[in-house]
Amino acid sequence: MKKFLCLILAGILLFSACGNKNESDSTTESTTETITSTTNELTETTHLSDTTDATEATEAPNPEGMGSGIKENKKSIYGKKTGTKETYTGLEPLPETTIPVVDKDNLKGLSEKETGHSYGVSKNGVPHEISVNNQKIYEKYNAICLDTSGKKVIYLTFDCGYENGCTNEILDVLKEKQVPAAFFVTLPYLESAPEVASRMILEGHVVGNHSDTHPNFSTISRTEMAKEIENVDNYLRTHFGYSSSYFRFPQGVYSESALDLVNNAGYTSVFWSSAYADWDVNNLKGKQYAFDTVTSRLHPGCVLLLHAVSKDNAEALGDIIDYARKEGYEFRQLP
Repeated sequence: MKKFLCLILAGILLFSACGNKNESDSTTESTTETITSTTNELTETTHLSDTTDATEATEAPNPEGMGSGIKENKKSIYGKKTGTKETYTGLEPLPETTIPVVDKDNLKGLSEKETGHSYGVSKNGVPHEISVNNQKIYEKYNAICLDTSGKKVIYLTFDCGYENGCTNEILDVLKEKQVPAAFFVTLPYLESAPEVASRMILEGHVVGNHSDTHPNFSTISRTEMAKEIENVDNYLRTHFGYSSSYFRFPQGVYSESALDLVNNAGYTSVFWSSAYADWDVNNLKGKQYAFDTVTSRLHPGCVLLLHAVSKDNAEALGDIIDYARKEGYEFRQLP
């Protein structure tokens, strides 16, 4: 009888121990999954002078079919994926920011002379000397017009002052070809074409800052410059749950003081090393002209500027991408 009772007691103890072990293993596994999930959600870097955004942001949306170049962009912040329509993108709004105005009265005496960006026409697959020399100047202010690594890479950028019905076609091609791009937008563009801007963001492209009212930055104060940038950034944060630290000067016009202000605000100014007169929608010359002009000016490290209002660009873009790839070029997101 005693032996029988001992066997029953031993069995109860063994069953209890196994149950505790299974419960412990289950808890450990659940905790690991939670930590992994949390870690994956907190991958984006901070924006400008903000120190709280990194913990409030989640990993950028990674739409099906987009290339790895999309993931390389670490200068953008996305709100959390809420599944609700708090913003045009369905991403949670980001906190508004204030652009710092360093040396607002330009006590350093930096030149305020108006300077128009120039790039020269590249030929035979060689960057023009003007672009090479400009990049040496821009580096001091964390600005880029040319990748001087010598690698056969292209950075595709578009300026968007207004929507002309061509951008969705451009986005279709980029998605099909798995090519990343940067779209520089004004505040009126965001207000008038939120669905298109949302698509840019959700498909993994950079949406850069092109100022609020598109002014000549050499003619306004440093405080006004900061406000022009801040207005666009806060609109993106509030209405799209998005922010990036890339900036393009309206019309490519700047001054040394303006370059300094933008750099101190934490932005990378993006110029270009190749472009053509594609903004004049009243002077379109056809798909073939766009293709021939763009492809004849490609070169290693090219920062290519196109305007999204051009029907010619939209129709030629797929062929341009195919041609560039056959020539050994790789399309990358902004560095």
